[in-house]
Order: sequence, then C-alpha cells, then structure tokens
Amino acid sequence: MELILLEKVKNLGNLGDKVQVKPGYGRNYLVPHGKAAPATAANLADFEKRRSELEAKHNALLAAAESRRTALDGQEVSLGVHASPEGKLYGSVGPREIAEAFSARGLPVEKGEVIMPEGPIRAIGETMVTLVLHADVSVTAKVIVLAA
Repeated sequence: MELILLEKVKNLGNLGDKVQVKPGYGRNYLVPHGKAAPATAANLADFEKRRSELEAKHNALLAAAESRRTALDGQEVSLGVHASPEGKLYGSVGPREIAEAFSARGLPVEKGEVIMPEGPIRAIGETMVTLVLHADVSVTAKVIVLAA
C-alpha cells in the first residue's frame, strides 16, 4: 500500500515522503490517525497545496516538544505505593501512574509518552524512564518508588 505521510512517523519517514507499507498498518493505524493519506493523484495535489500549512504545524509541535523537554530535563517524581517488607510491590507502577505523577507536579505528560522498555516497575527503588514527547524529542526522567 503506497501512502504519503502527513507528519513525521518514527522509523518510517518524514512529512511528504511517499512510503510503501503493509495494508493493515496503513488502513488500521496511519490513515485513521491522520498520519498518512493514500498516494493518489488527488491526494498528492491536495498535499502540495497544504504543504506549507502542514510544515508550520509540524514546526509548532516540534517547538512545543522542545520547550517541554527543557522543563522535564533532570526532573524526578516520587510515588508511594504499598509494598512488602522485602521491597516487592503489591501490584506495579506503570506508565499511567508515572504520567499522573508528573501531571500533578505541573509537568503535563501523557500515558503514551512514557516508555518503559523493561516493563512496569515491581520493586522499590529508582528507575529511569524515557519520555518521548515528539518523534525527534525525548528526555530521560527519574522515578523513585517508595513504600507507603
């Protein structure tokens, strides 16, 4: 399936690139989320008319992500959770809890922006998580899990 990208997509391409993707990925994710459009002659002409508008939108999102990165750089958040005497949690700490903790401190973070490659936190201690704010912008933050 051939598509034209309406925004930068990580590991796929930049704004305006014509890409070849599997039909399910294009039909179920890229097109419904407004990240791409089928590469037909009409859509290509429409894209060329709107190119400056889309580039301005992309640059505004990138600038906003950069400003959020400076605000989040070096930040840490503490979470008090129920834990056993050995330090194992009753449950786990996932992206939702981390995003809510940052948002409560006045640093808005969405659940989907929190990347935890090792999976949810299941023990007391300090953990570094990656916050992906934009396809080009990411920052590392510290999460401290304490027994409550």
